[in-house]
Amino acid sequence: MDHIVRGVLNFRKNVYPEHKDLFGALADSQNPDVLFVTCSDSRIDPNMVTGSHPGDLFICRNAGNVIPPHSNETGGMTASIEYAVAVLGVRHIIVCGHTDCGAIKGALDIPALKGLPHVKEWLGHCRSAMEIVRERHSIPSDTCLDSKYMDEAIEENVLQQVQHLRTHPVVAAKLANGKIEIHGWVYDIKSGNIRCCGRDSMEFMDFDQYYSDYIAKISE
Repeated sequence: MDHIVRGVLNFRKNVYPEHKDLFGALADSQNPDVLFVTCSDSRIDPNMVTGSHPGDLFICRNAGNVIPPHSNETGGMTASIEYAVAVLGVRHIIVCGHTDCGAIKGALDIPALKGLPHVKEWLGHCRSAMEIVRERHSIPSDTCLDSKYMDEAIEENVLQQVQHLRTHPVVAAKLANGKIEIHGWVYDIKSGNIRCCGRDSMEFMDFDQYYSDYIAKISE
């Protein structure tokens, strides 16, 4: 805890005073433009990766950047998505997976999670992604996936969580009226690169290619 305590002391002494006006403006309200759904993994820092500031991102984190399909059973992710879209009025939703994801390692070999019943149940939301990888490579459904399929499974999991997101009524309504856009990302921890999919595409492409229109605009 030493570095945490030092960090808080430094925040109060140096960081907060430097950004006092920003925190003052945020004290009574927030107006983020982006809902950022990502993994709980300690190596992922959404604000650092995106160069954003407090108030810019409404962040939801869980093991495997999972978005359960909509149901009548209330959960933290469902409530957060509903609030971000219906109340905060976010215009973009980013579902961000990452390399070396422990949750996907678990989903590749569910029987190995015998002593982790809650983790095992949660990762059931990744099952469709794993089955797609199995079907693509003609692997029997009762066979654990080899680690060589890890990167493919990570990308497929992002695609499937994006599909789950579309089942949420508040998201579906905004999508149908062009008031929200969904982005799927996979962040490479080692290289810092990001691969993206979204709009009507199920194929991942490099960040610069995917956002070429945005990059051209800000480069003018």
